[in-house]
Amino acid sequence: MLKTWCFTKRPPRRLTDICKYAIILSLVWTSTALFAGTPEWLKQAAQVQLPAAADDTDAVVLLDERLTNVSPDGEVRTTYRKAYKILRPTGRSKGTLYVYFDSDTQLTFLKAWSITSQNLEFEVKESDAIETAAFSEGLYADTRCKILQIPAAQPGSVIGYEYQQKQRKFVQQAIWYFQDEIPVHRARFALELPSRWNYTAHWRNHSAVNPQSTGENRWTWDLADIEPVASEPMMPGWRAVAGEFEVSFAAQKPIASGQSYATWADIGRWYEELTKGSRDTSQTIRDKTREIVADATDPFEKIRRLASYVQHSIRYVAIEIGIGGYRPHAAADVLTSGYGDCKDKATLLSAMLRAAGIDSYYILINSERDYLATDFPSPLGFDHVILAIRPPNDAKLSGTMAIITHDKLGSLILFDPTDSGTPFGYLPPSLQSNHGLLVTDGWGELVELPLLPAAANRIARVAMLTLDQSGNLKGTVEETRSGPAATSMRERLLNVPSKRRQTVIQGLLADLIDGAILTGARISSLHELEAPLVLSYDFTALGYAQHEGNLFLFRTSVLGEKGHDLLEGKPRKQPVVFSYRTSESDVINVSLPAVYTIDEVPQSVAYDSPFASYKSETHVAENLLHYTRTYEIKDVRVPMEQMGDLKTFFRNVGNDERGYAIMKAPGDSTKPK
Repeated sequence: MLKTWCFTKRPPRRLTDICKYAIILSLVWTSTALFAGTPEWLKQAAQVQLPAAADDTDAVVLLDERLTNVSPDGEVRTTYRKAYKILRPTGRSKGTLYVYFDSDTQLTFLKAWSITSQNLEFEVKESDAIETAAFSEGLYADTRCKILQIPAAQPGSVIGYEYQQKQRKFVQQAIWYFQDEIPVHRARFALELPSRWNYTAHWRNHSAVNPQSTGENRWTWDLADIEPVASEPMMPGWRAVAGEFEVSFAAQKPIASGQSYATWADIGRWYEELTKGSRDTSQTIRDKTREIVADATDPFEKIRRLASYVQHSIRYVAIEIGIGGYRPHAAADVLTSGYGDCKDKATLLSAMLRAAGIDSYYILINSERDYLATDFPSPLGFDHVILAIRPPNDAKLSGTMAIITHDKLGSLILFDPTDSGTPFGYLPPSLQSNHGLLVTDGWGELVELPLLPAAANRIARVAMLTLDQSGNLKGTVEETRSGPAATSMRERLLNVPSKRRQTVIQGLLADLIDGAILTGARISSLHELEAPLVLSYDFTALGYAQHEGNLFLFRTSVLGEKGHDLLEGKPRKQPVVFSYRTSESDVINVSLPAVYTIDEVPQSVAYDSPFASYKSETHVAENLLHYTRTYEIKDVRVPMEQMGDLKTFFRNVGNDERGYAIMKAPGDSTKPK
């Protein structure tokens, strides 16, 4: 699938709503020509003898070929060829081709073919494709998608496609994603440049491969038998681990239609020039700014109010029109219309801050952590824009966690005006510990965004519970959330009608205690983003404690599990990545049946490592059991060399959480074995 990279909130994805076209496209079979002009490259690929694949392999890439041709005037055309052999019924999805394009990246050719296990051949053409808008949220966009259903996409069939597409003239680079989730038998990239042009190549997650010269100023890179990227829970982002080849090309003398990027500063200068004038203030902007900050004297309060206005009062809509995928609309137009995409919202906020006498700067970023290849300067890796706000020296920044300190600019507050659920002073988790391009006047610099402390993402639960003689547990839990933990729960609650919010809390309770029944719930500060979210819920869990003869067994941890079976089973292939740092605590007070006496409680434990810590304690006073537990994620990345330590940590935590308080009736001298 071709991805047309634009500065929307996220990179283009397949839309679930266009899957319905697969039914319509299946009708193409009736008009498909048998024994059509199947190309020789696909026939040759179909004859390849493949080694045995894993039993769960859906399909194999027989050939992934890409030819990038640059004309003397800097126009770039790329031909894509790909062939699959389908092995299992779940591999049929490879028979649906999605190609994205816009006015700058038009298609010049599109065909697809299939060869069945009975050697029947089918062909479909561009005229057989369904064309649709690429973004369901796009109010006005010229980014389109052509969907082509390839016939006979069944186990045993070989399918292939070929298309040619223009590239944006102002990007003289290409990125080849040669690794897949399935095995790749053969991959080839060919580059053809005009006379006296040159290139620089960069490899990511793969050792460098020398090209073969296949003609005058033409080179080919060949790869064979590329292992698939194993999909594992809590693994890094796809681009952070998958192999890719990146190449920049340029004439010895710059040409008007092309742009070469030697450094991140070059890209910063390009974007600063592209957006020049977009943040100019108008009388309307100045009037609106004065209205919002009218009675505010503290500079930080002015920033907070303006940020909140753009975050919540300007509606997010993806708008992609040619170079509009990169260039924002004028701030005055965004204010007048009341909507815009990420770069538009950042532009309007920057203009309003300027009207209030406060400087700010674009930060170009990818919404997926570690997507960006930091050693390959390119505009192709960005899909999102946020702001770096430079507060006046007298601004009070206490409580603001999303801050970086720049050598020249001083303190910069980072803010994403597109994310409606993350309060000012925080950053969405995917942007934390990520790299972004800070664009200032005439230059750019790649900066690392902060990883917010665990205290910025808190879940604290306090439970007052009663256990009766039959083993039934009931009581009340008060749960306080802040940071991303509050944001995610707020989104779940606000996305359902108020009458159904108790079902969300019932789901939360079910994750904490099997079989628990919600008997009441209350929510505080649901609409106050900058305040902690407080949930209070009452429940009953029948048969929570277990009778074993005259003994009574009660699991003290009660509220959910911190241990994880993530690393149990087959060996791990990818590092572990947590979404964010987090700090969680449970304080559980349980009134026990007076007829029983405590015979044994779990020992207190404390486990500490560079990436996480855990501690629990249990105390008993008369018939009241007091249990506390703390759990903290201290770093979001756990490298492969620490997998053994992480596995041991999770096992230790799990063992502690399975600990029981053992009670017995008076006069019972039985000791547990």
